[in-house]
Amino acid sequence: MGVKRTSDQEVYRQLSANALSGDQPSSFSRQFLERLSLADRYEKDPKGALAELHKGLGRPDEGDRLFALAELSLAYAREKNDQPYFLAAALYAYSFLFPTDSSRAPLPYDPRLLLAVVVYNRGISDGLRAAEGNGINLSPRRFTLPFGSLDLSVDSSGFSYGGYRLANFVSVDDFEIRGFRNRYRKVGIGASLSARLEGTESKGASEWIPPKAKVPVTAFVRFEQPRRALDGGESKGTLELYDVDEIPAVKIGDYSVPLDFDPSVSLAYRLEGAPIWDFEIAGFRKGDFLFSGMKNEGDLFFLNPYRAGKIPVVLVHGTASSPARWAEMANEFLGDPRIASRYQFWVFMYNTGNPVALSAMHLREELEKAVRKLDPTGKDPSLHQMVVIGHSQGGLLTKMTVVSSGSRFWDARFKVPFEQAKLPAKTRDLLRRSMFVEPLPFVKRVVFIATPHRGSFLAENFLGKIARKLVSLPGTLTTMGNQLVTLNPGMVGGTGWRIPTAIDNMDWSNPFLRTLASLPIAEGVKANSIIAVKGDGPPEKGNDGVVRYTSAHIEGIESELVVRSAHSCQSNPHTIEEVRRILYEHAGVQ
Repeated sequence: MGVKRTSDQEVYRQLSANALSGDQPSSFSRQFLERLSLADRYEKDPKGALAELHKGLGRPDEGDRLFALAELSLAYAREKNDQPYFLAAALYAYSFLFPTDSSRAPLPYDPRLLLAVVVYNRGISDGLRAAEGNGINLSPRRFTLPFGSLDLSVDSSGFSYGGYRLANFVSVDDFEIRGFRNRYRKVGIGASLSARLEGTESKGASEWIPPKAKVPVTAFVRFEQPRRALDGGESKGTLELYDVDEIPAVKIGDYSVPLDFDPSVSLAYRLEGAPIWDFEIAGFRKGDFLFSGMKNEGDLFFLNPYRAGKIPVVLVHGTASSPARWAEMANEFLGDPRIASRYQFWVFMYNTGNPVALSAMHLREELEKAVRKLDPTGKDPSLHQMVVIGHSQGGLLTKMTVVSSGSRFWDARFKVPFEQAKLPAKTRDLLRRSMFVEPLPFVKRVVFIATPHRGSFLAENFLGKIARKLVSLPGTLTTMGNQLVTLNPGMVGGTGWRIPTAIDNMDWSNPFLRTLASLPIAEGVKANSIIAVKGDGPPEKGNDGVVRYTSAHIEGIESELVVRSAHSCQSNPHTIEEVRRILYEHAGVQ
């Protein structure tokens, strides 16, 4: 008997080892096996040792015994792929965590508490695996356990998401992520799953949730009288599904327990192989290309169903891009409870080769429609504290939500007053909606990221000329261009006039861009700017490879931050931290 010196890392490794992280059970379970002279038997006959441990339930050491049974059952189930033992582990862990006599519950600082929660979660996810494949089977059925039986029923109320049915469940614990700097996990009870949206539960399916999207849910099995099963009888359990964004905790007897949630894996799984990546080039080249779920060339989508009381943050991507480019920022914010509890994230998706005025019209009208439908009586003040964040061309669309133009866009391009132009009704309506704008009253803050307020030098050189040739505008715009010229001879100045593309709109010589740059942001709206500049020279003389600092810089805003980055800086840590600071301030986070 004695001691020898060792490192503090080795001591911690020995104390923190467990069956989930390695080959050996935790020191708590090993100690209990040693106390009962079952350590050697567990190595040779784990099933028999578990049965011997189980026989001693009901004694004063029941809490210690339940924990050891939970961890060791999970270890055995994993080694032998014995499914009944996964559910047995979950039942043991549940009984340890939530005893009938609350005075016997583990204390908050008991290191076994969190481990038991994870054992329960893994026991549920692995115990409910489908017979074939890697899916999770959430159907009601009867299980035979090593010591009794379990009748599992299903609470169907949680099997819908935004009005869609949930299907094709998988465990997020089966995946590791790539592409994100950080993985965030909200540790709690329940099996974190991802499900695919299918069909609709009713006509009330959310028009802002993309069909067939993969969404996060958490499965929780509520055991009724778990001791009945542990004593060799029949037990009942009810499987419940939760959207943690809506219901973050579950009530278990006298306990309120947070639900487990892994926003990082859920988001990465949603993007894995998603067709949204293919939209970036197709949506730039083809002005009338519609991505699955899009109703027009610019459409609004929500990351989660609408939640009253949460402030919308609308993310608007740039040219030849898509909402997927916001994933790094979204991961950071969904993993930040101070932001996730106060904000809901919406994304605007649009065909980026189309004229800025047309895309901005779709953005304004989609936001107006959402506010009108979601809160027709004006009872949700959070909807009227909206934040719109735009990157590159998306910043130009963003500015179009908070300016008053009058007839200036029209007058900068056409000689004939709008009222006197001879135009078909549909053409006149489209021009009025896209060129005569007023601030959206519910947008209270805008954030510009690498925005070409005075144009992009790429749009002015040979690359811009090539890009213009790649863009095909919608047929409606081509027809409108012909109408403007043929029905109103001499109305437009110059020769060879045509409807401009987005690339044309980002050339500083373009009248539209010059007019937009001259318009002040509406009173009462706060604006922030993040400008990307490559290298370490003076920012005023630099650029990000697409936009010069002098183009992105504007006066009269609340703040400006220069980040040393190339143009696509949405995932730059300094950009994200500045947006985080802005959102904290906007929500009054101290």
